[in-house]
Amino acid sequence: QKTLFGKRIFLNMTHDLENGQIVRCQICLSPDLKLVLDLGFHAPCDSLLTAEQLKEPEKTYPLRLVYCKNCSLSQIDYIVPPEVLFHKEYPYLSGITETLKNNLMSISDKLVDRLNLKPNDLVIDIGSNDGTILQGFKNKGIRVLGVEPTNIANVATQNGIDTINEFFNEEVSLKIQYSYGKASLIIGANVFAHVARLGSVLRGINFLLEENGIFLNESHYLMDILDTVQYDSIYHEHLRFYSIKSMKRLMQYYKLNVYDVEKIPNYGGSIRCYSQKGTSHCETDELKRLETLETTLNINDFQSFEIFKNRTEQSKIELMTILYNIKREQKTIVGIGSPGRSNTLLNYCGIDTSLLPYIAEQSTCLKLGLYS
Repeated sequence: QKTLFGKRIFLNMTHDLENGQIVRCQICLSPDLKLVLDLGFHAPCDSLLTAEQLKEPEKTYPLRLVYCKNCSLSQIDYIVPPEVLFHKEYPYLSGITETLKNNLMSISDKLVDRLNLKPNDLVIDIGSNDGTILQGFKNKGIRVLGVEPTNIANVATQNGIDTINEFFNEEVSLKIQYSYGKASLIIGANVFAHVARLGSVLRGINFLLEENGIFLNESHYLMDILDTVQYDSIYHEHLRFYSIKSMKRLMQYYKLNVYDVEKIPNYGGSIRCYSQKGTSHCETDELKRLETLETTLNINDFQSFEIFKNRTEQSKIELMTILYNIKREQKTIVGIGSPGRSNTLLNYCGIDTSLLPYIAEQSTCLKLGLYS
């Protein structure tokens, strides 16, 4: 029993979010959430439609960015059921482009030496998709295991990556430990901000890690989102937008200590965080440098989010002006590439087939023949 915000309550700090409207901060549970940006109602960005489905009503959900005045976490305030977002026919492959494939596989080049991984060590990737990250470790003789809830797990298995076709949670971690043992390294690349039942996942990670084991996660970095006006990075899969401050606070609840970070270019600017089950690692100079920079730039202050909102609205006006002028000149506009985030831009700006008749994708893309 705790005293929180002037009230005596029984505090359940599990961070396991229920579907639907969020009324408390996803990390500190404060009810003091402030609206930053209302993007309207959107369909899940990776639930693309067939030609037949275009004739039917489409389910949409509110998409709003809010700010916690207590701990400064930026987050959306509506949880779409994970099985709706990450459905069995989820149309995304990690290894679809050589650039991204090389970036993901290069993780192993750095970590095998840095963490002194040996062949008997186990590396687990949560949200492993087609197994691209784990392939790099397997090529170096390290034991690997993927956990992937969509049918893309079959692609990984066909590629020789042992993969469990489930959502990772506390219960799954028990099964893994029984069959495979403890892990030296657990990875959550571009997936950690997507997890609704976060408490179950982090408890599972803590349980599965051997003592002094490392949890590495990558997420869009709040600093880059604000700096380059990446409002298109806001979609239902992204529940939280981490700064180092918010990441450290969350990890502390689960006895995981953030000791190092890297800024990486993935997805328009991401941050790679190293957290340890244990305290043998000291905080690095790079972690301290970025923490200081966050403070200097005030990225955890609400004023920065107000500026972001104004720049987002101005960006929409400028983009639509360009498109209307091109259309007025009777020229054609087409889209190149269809990442999930493109649907936030299309829907928020109201870009339809009168302005954008089609979107091109490469021949290996699972979205070909579908509709945004």
